[in-house]
Amino acid sequence: MEIWINPACSKCRSAISTLDAEGVEYTVRRYLEDVPSEDEIKAVLGRLGLEPWDITRTQEADAKELGLKDWARDEGSRDRWIKALAEHPKLIQRPIITADDGTALVARTDEAVQEAIGHGRTAS
Repeated sequence: MEIWINPACSKCRSAISTLDAEGVEYTVRRYLEDVPSEDEIKAVLGRLGLEPWDITRTQEADAKELGLKDWARDEGSRDRWIKALAEHPKLIQRPIITADDGTALVARTDEAVQEAIGHGRTAS
């Protein structure tokens, strides 16, 4: 199991606390420092079953600078969104947990973290 975090994010710290309390083994990826490539973002999107605009923090200053709210949200624009996420990782919603069974979740709630733990445990 891997969790993509920004240590300054309270939801990320909460998710880590829950994983620790449950005794789950996981790897931390500080995605602002260890920036995911476009291919890694595509792979995570596939695991999440989401589109890039679904995991974009559109209220961030970078998003406003890029004018993301006005970008098309269709298959033809998908690569443009992914490129923006790779170039501006702060735009990626967090935390994202990738479980050992191949699933992934945006774990912004305790329920989502518990679901990810369940996916991780069923793979063992």
